Amino acid sequence: MLMRTDPFRDLDRLTQQILGTTARPAAMPMDAWREGEQLVVEFDLPGVDADSVELDVERNVVTVHAERPARADNQEMLASERPRGVFSRQLFLGDNLDADRITANYESGVLRLTIPVAERAKARKIEITHSDDRKAVSA
Repeated sequence: MLMRTDPFRDLDRLTQQILGTTARPAAMPMDAWREGEQLVVEFDLPGVDADSVELDVERNVVTVHAERPARADNQEMLASERPRGVFSRQLFLGDNLDADRITANYESGVLRLTIPVAERAKARKIEITHSDDRKAVSA
């Protein structure tokens, strides 16, 4: 099979993935780490009003929606590098996390989710019982 490479098309595709487009804004940057018995996730949403941030949980999928409104039409833009419009990101949680007890905090343009580890996923000791009744096995 013959494959043709267009370096300009590849550069354009990479630019759209990183910076996004008007029709499809870039995804919000995210960090995630584990702190003891919980998972912490932070999303960068600078310049986004807290009232426009929505957090939905359905089964094991967490969806974050946010919107940075467009500038007024009467403004002459000299540079426009910050994506505007609707941002959306989904997290698929494993069964070891408790999606019913997620807490969220939005401060200084950072949305922080704290997701506890489910009780059923935590390490626990199993008691071993034994019986003193020993039976001889004949072969």
